[in-house]
Amino acid sequence: MGHRVGELARYLGGELLGPAALEVTKIAPLAEAGGDSITFLAQAKFVPQLAGSAAGCIIVAQAERAAAEARVAAGRGAVILCADPYLAFARLTQWWAAATRVRPAPGVHPTAIVEPGVRMHASVHVGALAYVGAGAELGEGSVVGVQSHVGAGASLGAGTVLMPRVLFAQGCRIGARGLVHGGAVIGADGFGFAPHEGRWEKIEQLGSVAIGDDVEIGANTCIDRGALGDTVLEDGVKIDNLVQIAHNVRIGAHTAFAGCAAVAGSARIGRHCTIGGAARILGHLEIVDHVHITATTLVSRSILKPGQYSGAFPFDDNASWEKNAATLRQLHSLRDRLRAVEKGLAGALEKSLEKKTPS
Repeated sequence: MGHRVGELARYLGGELLGPAALEVTKIAPLAEAGGDSITFLAQAKFVPQLAGSAAGCIIVAQAERAAAEARVAAGRGAVILCADPYLAFARLTQWWAAATRVRPAPGVHPTAIVEPGVRMHASVHVGALAYVGAGAELGEGSVVGVQSHVGAGASLGAGTVLMPRVLFAQGCRIGARGLVHGGAVIGADGFGFAPHEGRWEKIEQLGSVAIGDDVEIGANTCIDRGALGDTVLEDGVKIDNLVQIAHNVRIGAHTAFAGCAAVAGSARIGRHCTIGGAARILGHLEIVDHVHITATTLVSRSILKPGQYSGAFPFDDNASWEKNAATLRQLHSLRDRLRAVEKGLAGALEKSLEKKTPS
């Protein structure tokens, strides 16, 4: 089914150049887009491809108006000018998904189990072989996917979707418009044990997981319940696949994690941070707002100043590693001292040569 580019331009709040009646049937990458496709160009280095692209419609920045007008004048389709093409692309994908994906119909599948005392809006969908525990609350338009588990007393906000095979454990809470992908486990026990005479005595994890609005959690990610208080994810947090969030961690609003990152217990991470893939954050640390940690970085001490941080260090026996790490921290000052010594030696040598040179 085609969509007219004039309609898409109005939705995106962009300026359309070219035929408003032109229809596109798919979103495609710039290099692969054909006449039935809409695509986007967000980086200036790709502007030379604008003229030759076979795409029916291209979303570009206002700054590229001249190139866009030349393309349209040559009869090569339509262009939508936007302030931020990448943001426009993101919103276009949302519109496209809403227009083309079939949302599950309200109701409870005959093979699902819904225990007594569940509070469930009439618009909720509970899929095949799913389970909803006693006293759980399912908000308007929420979805419990096939074979998913919602524990007793747990709560899903309006419009929140659990994809197939999600475990959302007892007492956990998530706000509105959340999305939890398959295989995620929300509310498993944190790793808490007391050593005693060569054995480990379990510390029961009595807290929960509290998740805000507009949070997305990737496939096979694990978020542990708190030992006493809750593990907390504030509004707008985005977490990729295979991420581990340990007990009593707190993550500030609109912070994002790439795949395979891990956070140890009781760490506190601020708002608007980014955590790169496979980065590791040790327990009980504090990371302030607007900190950006690059991929594979090991964060072993608190970060109290906004900025970008990187670093990894080869493993060694612990005593050697600590000595080397301490020396590495002084490397910059050692370099400056070495340069000062070299400069002094060069000056002394020059004076010595001057004295030996006959007049």
